[in-house]
Order: sequence, then structure tokens, then C-alpha cells
Amino acid sequence: MAHSADKGRVSSRSVLRAILFLFGVCLVGYSIRPLWYLRLKEKATAPGSGSSCPQCQCHCSSSSNGLFPLPSDCGKDDPELNEELRKDIITLTLEELELHKSVANETLEHTKVLVSDARRASSHYQKEAEKCNAGVEICEEARERAESQLIVERNLSTLWEERSRKLGWKDSRRL
Repeated sequence: MAHSADKGRVSSRSVLRAILFLFGVCLVGYSIRPLWYLRLKEKATAPGSGSSCPQCQCHCSSSSNGLFPLPSDCGKDDPELNEELRKDIITLTLEELELHKSVANETLEHTKVLVSDARRASSHYQKEAEKCNAGVEICEEARERAESQLIVERNLSTLWEERSRKLGWKDSRRL
């Protein structure tokens, strides 16, 4: 009888197998996805598919001479590339130094602005702290005055109470 009650429950081994199976399917899908993406991209850029990209001006041969094949005539019609290739090492170094200088200047300006903001905020908080300290001093002085006035008032009350008792007054509250 006990064996028939276990048929309704799912064992932890079968749950683990199902989870591993789903994980495997997801892993295979993740591995194959780039291939599908490339095939879809090739179909979209195929001639006659209405692609909006202009054709490349570079007529490079697809020879595989090495790990990264780069034909010598590839890009020779590009004026920007030709201008960059004509520059010598000194010019390139000077351009790089100018770029570093401009980045450093921008960083310095940004830092100056941040320091200025920090000084302004610090000054503001210092003024607020001074106001707070002045307020605390005023409150402390007022408390001391009130305390001394209370002592004087208690002494006067005690004096008047003693005089009234001498004249026959009895305190009904103390009974």
C-alpha cells in the first residue's frame, strides 16, 4: 500500500533530470544562435534583397595568406586612409600628444569645477554650523537665565509661604 502512495509524487531525481535537460537545450540554442544570425544576415545582404547599404568600393581578393589576410591594394581609393598612411611617426606621435593634452585639460577643468562646487558646499555648511552654534549658545544663555530666575522665584515663594504661615495660613493641599 505504501508503494502506491509514492506513484503520485514526483521524485527529486526526475526533477533534476528535467532541469538538466532544459539547461542542455538552452545551452545548445545559445551555441547555435550566432550561426543562425549570420545566415539571416547573409540572406538580408544578398544581392537583390533590397539592402540599403552601398556596395563596398574595395575589390579585395579572398586569398587566405596567413591568419589575417590583408591585400595590399585594399582601400587605396579611400582618401582619408591614404592621408593617414602618409603620416610619419612624428606626426602621429604629436597628434596623440595633442589628444592626451586635450583630454588632460578637459579632466582638469572638470576637476576644477568639482573642487569649486565642493568649496561652495563646504562654505555653506560651515555657515549653517556657525548659525547652529550661535543658536545653541543663545538657548544655553536663556536656559541659565531661566534657571536663575526660577531659583529666585522659589526663594520668594518660600519666603511668602513662611510669612503666611506665621500669620496663620494653613496649606490645605498637604493634608
